[in-house]
Order: sequence, then structure tokens, then C-alpha cells
Amino acid sequence: MSELGGLDAVTEAVESGAGLPEVVRAAAKALDASLAVIDAGGGTIAVAARSSADERSLLAGGEGVEGLPLRVADAVVGELRMRLRTEASPLVQRLLVTMIASEVQRVRAPELASESAAADLLRLALGRDGGGAREEIVARAREHSIDLQDGASVIVVRAHPQAPAEEGWRARARAVAERGARAAAPRALAALSAREGAGGGEIDLLVPGGEEQVAARAADTVLRELQSAMAGFTFAVGRSRIARDPADLRRAGGEALLAANVAEGQGPEGALAFEQTGAYRLLLGSMTDNPDELQRFYAETVEPLVAYDEQYETELLQTLETFLEADGNVAGTAQRLFTHRHTVYYRLERVRELTGLDVSSSDGREKLSLGLKAMRVLGLTGARGPASEDGARAGRVPRRGPRRD
Repeated sequence: MSELGGLDAVTEAVESGAGLPEVVRAAAKALDASLAVIDAGGGTIAVAARSSADERSLLAGGEGVEGLPLRVADAVVGELRMRLRTEASPLVQRLLVTMIASEVQRVRAPELASESAAADLLRLALGRDGGGAREEIVARAREHSIDLQDGASVIVVRAHPQAPAEEGWRARARAVAERGARAAAPRALAALSAREGAGGGEIDLLVPGGEEQVAARAADTVLRELQSAMAGFTFAVGRSRIARDPADLRRAGGEALLAANVAEGQGPEGALAFEQTGAYRLLLGSMTDNPDELQRFYAETVEPLVAYDEQYETELLQTLETFLEADGNVAGTAQRLFTHRHTVYYRLERVRELTGLDVSSSDGREKLSLGLKAMRVLGLTGARGPASEDGARAGRVPRRGPRRD
């Protein structure tokens, strides 16, 4: 088929409303290629391949397969995977990719409207836009066939790519998280977080129902689905208690966020319920009502250690945490860190110099412990580098240039 004839066939398929699969098949003939369309959530929605083996190779990104983002304006609506068998005109290729992107956008319009409505409900319920009255939250939930009479819980997910990720990964993470939650609670909703200061990989989920076991299963399934579907990412999942009254969902959102922050700090990934956060629960009010004061306390205690570790790739923060977990036992700390006790002594001395707080005193240990908790509650993490700082050799401190003060 000539390029002009191929374009005419694709145009006819679009104009006749034949549907995305027919448009993709016409485009595959025009380009003499195998094509697969993946939506923004990672699902395969159309394939034009010569055989089942060709299709498997295409979807797996095998040899000779090129991945092209499908864009409409500034939005990435999916990906086109293509294996050309003969050379194609770049102009024709671009035109066909644009036409396929527009068709994907048209097909997904109702779904996108539903996602937008879900995001509006979550913003309202969690107070992301100032919060709404109980009656308004209940009414919005009914639009999604959700009955909040028995209560609901909130899950917060943090996703972090460990290497550069393809465009659209946030939308895919949202879709996978929602799929996982719906395996336990069919009416669960997910949206990318609208919280001020939230990273692009933070997701809010609303899990209707008043059963703790269902909420726990939803959180565990969300984590498993994400780990299975998105290799190369780490995830932290936090779950709130059941909010019996829709007006308490904002509080539940804070609980889930706190649990996600603590889970992320404990690393590398996992799911944590609010009830499992221990003493961190005492700081929930500060996180919600007075985060500036929490930030100041963090700055006055352990922030200098975080800055030092980031600058010199040392492990002062990790050593301090391990020392406190070992009840102030230096030998136990050294054993857990697989290092010499003299190295631990050296690092703890650097902690004292940088913070002005002495771990040998109960007051110093208490303030540093609270500083670490403030850091976790705020959702901050510390750098962890190799143990290459001065003093890492059995406590001997070689002099290599100016001291790092």
C-alpha cells in the first residue's frame, strides 16, 4: 500500500468511528509495521501484529521495538510500541502517531472524566482544597456509588523510581494502585495526591467500608500489585484507621500520610498501619496543625547530620539511629553496622560537634531521638553513603587536609 493510500485508510477509520483497534490495524498496514498501543495506566488496548509470537515480542519490548509516547497537547495519554519492517517516511510516521494519540484520547475521555471526578472527591474528603462539609462529601461519594455509612479508610502510597522512568509512570502507578485496592474493596478510588509539597509519586486512595481486615488487605494488595507491575521502583504504603464519620476522613488522611512517612523512613519499602507507628502517633497533631514547629525542631537537632552525610557521603545519621536502637550500646551498634567500635565512637563525637547534643546524656539522646522522629513525620529521608569518613580504620583518624567542620 502506498503511503498516501495508507493515510487515507487510517483517516477513513477515524472518521467512520470504526474504533481504536481498526485505526491501529490501518496504521500498521500503512507503515508496514507491527504496532501495540499501551494506555497511560500500562494496559494494552490495541495490537496489530502478524502472529502471537510477534505480539509477545512487541509487548515485551523485544529486538527492534521502538517505544513512542502518545501525546495530546502536553499530556502523555499512552505509548505506541512499533517494529518497522520497511523504512517509513518520518512525516507519515509522525502523522499516524498523532492520529493514534488523538483516538486514544477520544476513547479514554469517559475514563478520564471519571478519574477527574475521583480526584475531586479525594481532594474534598482529605481537605486538600480546604475540605468540605459532611453532606457534600457524602453526596460526592454517592456519585461514584460509594456509601460511606459504614465508614472508610485512607491509604497513601509513595512511589520512587530508582532510575530514569518513562513518561506517564505516575498515571500508571495510580492505575495499578487502584487495581490492587479494588481487589479487596471493589469501590476503592485512587488519585494522584493534591497535597501541597507532595511529590509526583504520591497517591491517595479511599477504601470504603468499616472492616479493618478489608482495609489491611487492600493496603497489602496495593503494595504487591505495584511491586509486581513496576520493576525498578520502591514503594511505601501507609494506612489509616477506619473513619466512621465522613467528616473524619481528613484526620484519616493525616494518619495514612504519617504511616507512609514512617514506612519510607524505615525503608527500603513496605506497608505500615497507623496503629503500628508507635510513638510517632504523638506527633500527628504537630504534623497536621503546626508543621513549622516540627520543622524547627528537626532543624535544631538532626538536620546538620543530614547535610553532613549528603556532602561527605558519610553515615552519621544511620549510626545515630542504630546507636539509639541498640539502647546506647556501642559494641552492639558496631556489630549491627559491621564496623569497628572505634569508628562508632568517632561518628558519635561528630554528632556531638555538629548538633551540640551529647549521646552520653539522657537529655541529648532524648532530643536526638525526637529529632529523628520529627524527620520521619515530615517525610524526610537522610543520605546514606559508604563508611569512608575519617576514623573508619579502628578509630585512627588520619589527617588528609583540612578538617571537615
